[in-house]
Amino acid sequence: MKAVLLAVALWAVASSPAYAESCPAVLQHELPALRSKETLDLCERFEGKALVVVNTASHCGFAPQFEGLEALYQRYKGQGLEVLGVPSDDFFQESDDPEETAKVCYVNYGVTFAMASTQPVRGSDATPLFRELAEQAGQAPRWNFYKYVVDRQGRVVAYFPSKVKPDDPEVIAAVERALQR
Repeated sequence: MKAVLLAVALWAVASSPAYAESCPAVLQHELPALRSKETLDLCERFEGKALVVVNTASHCGFAPQFEGLEALYQRYKGQGLEVLGVPSDDFFQESDDPEETAKVCYVNYGVTFAMASTQPVRGSDATPLFRELAEQAGQAPRWNFYKYVVDRQGRVVAYFPSKVKPDDPEVIAAVERALQR
């Protein structure tokens, strides 16, 4: 009975207006985790942290950017940076098999940052996270590996198209700016 009461109390706190107000709109979402039954509660996991959100695709020519994203994460995670990869088949370059997607990310490229399961990232079907990112940035992803840099208050401070690599000086500067806010 105590567990039920605790669960109800936690739900009441999490769904209260105060909780919603403390968590930025861009993070007021949940996504299923890649190759897991877990759900990524974005507020719980990323609130108060700088964040790079990137739509990925395992069979895209830009997939080697996973290495650069992992290096970026390793370089700045101690300062409060998180990276969230969101596989998408919006451009027809993601596997239908989540195990294959997971293998590309975790085995082939050694990803340790958070990865969601495959989600739509453009148009009316876009997951709410990407609708919010597109609204703030004024730009939805035009291809795989679009990178959105979000500051600790949940504001998009920069976004970068696919061709801009994670180690580009402009990306680094945006991440450092996001970490300072």
